[in-house]
Amino acid sequence: MSTNPRREQSTGKRAELALLIFASFIVWCAFVLVESNQNHDFTMGVLWYGLAYLAVFAAAHLAIRRWAPYADPLILPCVALLNGMGLVMIYRIDLAMADRAGQAGTTFSPEAPKQIIWTVVALALFLAVLGLVKDHRTVARYGYIAGLVGIVAVALPAVLPSSISEVNGAKVWIKLGSLSIQPGEFAKILLIVFFAAFLVSKRDLFRVVGRRVLGVELPRARDLGPIVIASVGCMAVLAFEKELGAALLFFGIILVMVYVATERAIWVAVGVAMFAAGCVIAYNLFNHVQQRVSNWIDPLATYDKPGGGYQMAQGLFGLGTGGVGGTGLGAGRPDMVPEASTDFITAALGEELGFIGLAAILMVYLVLAMRGMRSALAVRDTFGKILAGGLSFAVIMQIFVVVGGVTKLIPETGITAPFLSKGGSSLLANYVLVALLIRISDAARRPATPSRPQPDPTPLADAHTVLVNRPDGLGKADGTVGFAGRNGYSGPAVGASPRTRPPAGPG
Repeated sequence: MSTNPRREQSTGKRAELALLIFASFIVWCAFVLVESNQNHDFTMGVLWYGLAYLAVFAAAHLAIRRWAPYADPLILPCVALLNGMGLVMIYRIDLAMADRAGQAGTTFSPEAPKQIIWTVVALALFLAVLGLVKDHRTVARYGYIAGLVGIVAVALPAVLPSSISEVNGAKVWIKLGSLSIQPGEFAKILLIVFFAAFLVSKRDLFRVVGRRVLGVELPRARDLGPIVIASVGCMAVLAFEKELGAALLFFGIILVMVYVATERAIWVAVGVAMFAAGCVIAYNLFNHVQQRVSNWIDPLATYDKPGGGYQMAQGLFGLGTGGVGGTGLGAGRPDMVPEASTDFITAALGEELGFIGLAAILMVYLVLAMRGMRSALAVRDTFGKILAGGLSFAVIMQIFVVVGGVTKLIPETGITAPFLSKGGSSLLANYVLVALLIRISDAARRPATPSRPQPDPTPLADAHTVLVNRPDGLGKADGTVGFAGRNGYSGPAVGASPRTRPPAGPG
């Protein structure tokens, strides 16, 4: 009885739908808590918000069922939960800011409706990428084009006038009227695609061993070109765009991708040493780097100074207020932290959800990245492995840089948390990242197409007996009629009388 392996392997789509419903329920409960604590009332509008949120992600689920049926069933629910909690916190901060604006007699424009629109647009882009990219390996054809566009996207804000590229001291934006775009978010994905394609074609170059110094096999000097270019590029971003987070994010992703491709830790060590040396040089040359380091070492010492440690100190105060269990959604004061809905949204979540709630959110990020890494291990082609590894690590690296800056583990960085923070550029870019991960996971989990079965050769024991006439001089010496039997034995045919050997001639 023949079986179909595609039917035997469960796609997990029912589990994905159940998890999406559960994530939407958590988001809806969070909205209810915010409404009850802030407005002391419950309106039917909150119910409609929850149903609309579920409907949007149900549409994405149906698209995955059609275009990527074997995709990992945990990736989309993790994204839905993170995006939903970000919407809840942005809405909660809007309520607090609107209250403050009312007391001051000023006007306030809420950000939550804009973020909802960006979420819908990002999901539409997600579906477009998923529908257009039928095979992730086709992306490798455009690797060098992606690298060129990515470098231009990173460098463009640095060469534009500050009036259309600088926000809060960082030149990482392009402002077109009321619309602001952060090209570095898209450059992140483009550069990951480029390095994945480059490392696949030049992987042997990175595996060549140079000299041995103190028992360590160092790479050859002429093979350090890509790492040197990456280091110089990141230092340029740090110097001209005044953005430590982007420099750290780009360089960390590049190093991990090189390690995944070569499995040589020496590349990571050399890269970290070069990056550290560049940071020391940048600290001695640029005042804004010195200011970031001073705020990191002692934010209270520069608390009242312009560009000082006020934001970091307020974020730490909020985390301390939340403690282990948090103040409760809608019961804290996250509006006391500048840029609470963007750079410091994890501080706002930590205040109202506490250490437990913030740790749970970080665990969702960890699950998302681990499922991507699992797809990287399971996919059959090298480009897919390196690409999925780079995309998955980008999520972890970005949230590490964000939370590290908020908790004073590293200097303040100024980048956004994926799916949580306010911002259209971040949402659009990260949903493209998720679409590529889902496409790779579909290829990794899809059963291999079985090859056409070949007919088995008939065993020699079951073969028919064949009579063979062997002429004199070519077979047996007596020229008997034999047969091919088992084990290759040849003997006289049944019922055949042997011929007499002709008499030998004279001499």
